[in-house]
Amino acid sequence: MTIKGKATSLDIAHLAGVSQPTVSRALRGSASVNPETRERILAIARELNYKVDKNASNLRAQQTGTLALLLFEDPTSDESHINPFFLPMLGSITRTCAQRGKDLLISFQQLSNDWHADYGDSHKADGLILLGYGDYLAYEGKLSKLMAKSTPFVRWGAVLPDQPGLSIGCDNVGGGRLAGAHLVSLGRRRIAFLGDASSHYPEFLERYEGCDNALREAGRTAMDRALQVDAISSEEAGEAAARELLARNLPFDAIFAASDLIAIGAMRVLAEQGLRIPEDVAVVGFDDIPAARIATPALTTIHQDTTQAGELLVARLIALVDGEPADSERLPTSLVVRRSSVAD
Repeated sequence: MTIKGKATSLDIAHLAGVSQPTVSRALRGSASVNPETRERILAIARELNYKVDKNASNLRAQQTGTLALLLFEDPTSDESHINPFFLPMLGSITRTCAQRGKDLLISFQQLSNDWHADYGDSHKADGLILLGYGDYLAYEGKLSKLMAKSTPFVRWGAVLPDQPGLSIGCDNVGGGRLAGAHLVSLGRRRIAFLGDASSHYPEFLERYEGCDNALREAGRTAMDRALQVDAISSEEAGEAAARELLARNLPFDAIFAASDLIAIGAMRVLAEQGLRIPEDVAVVGFDDIPAARIATPALTTIHQDTTQAGELLVARLIALVDGEPADSERLPTSLVVRRSSVAD
């Protein structure tokens, strides 16, 4: 076996055909790894002349009892820089930590380029919960760095094949399918999508694909890429995307927005242009943030269970810290119908 540079636990995991947490447990002699697998991992480690990071090992053995919640700094209309979708999830995480006897340290992700230096090597926390990420392709390398340093972490986001680490996320495809089926049931035929439907934003892409699946399953024409406009999750981006959509001068009778914030911004522009919601354009969002209920009109949306999400994020991170098996998971979504799609 030949590895360029110093071997890491990720290299051993790849060669052994197991997960990185399994490698960590095997190297610690955990009984949760079966003997055959443990021996295979140890043999590969010896061949690669792999040396356990004693500082990281001591950190795991001498747990602080503290978990770190790191939020991505999102563009917001106020000074919080926190996506409002994460606020109820933050509350659930805080309650669950208290119930599990863990302290919670809350900060932003952008403290430095090396999160493990801030929260691992400095012994500030036993593991990390990551909320939000921006451009996933730019973010993925940071997750790989955490894996290479054997830093326990779990994030909220799309559950992807071969992703670094463990994720808890919602069934984005299923949610998109619910939105598309709802609009089809209302007789809408030209559905625009506002949101970056690409691998840079995999959650948005899955929502787009789910809506497209619903149209195809109903025997309708598939989603038209000419009616898709890129947008990040903010009201300002939703306004800009709606203006771009209208400028294309293409017919549409519905908008499926990748987030509620995008939808709320888009509805503001539609109203300014004299379009009636839902008579002229039905609008569906995604997230069911509190603002969706008080928007004008109240926003039909796809609900995500942020309470269960927070509980799972904490439970899975504690399992990783304790060297126990833990898997990624997708949570179901549900449709909440309000006036933006169905008139009184």
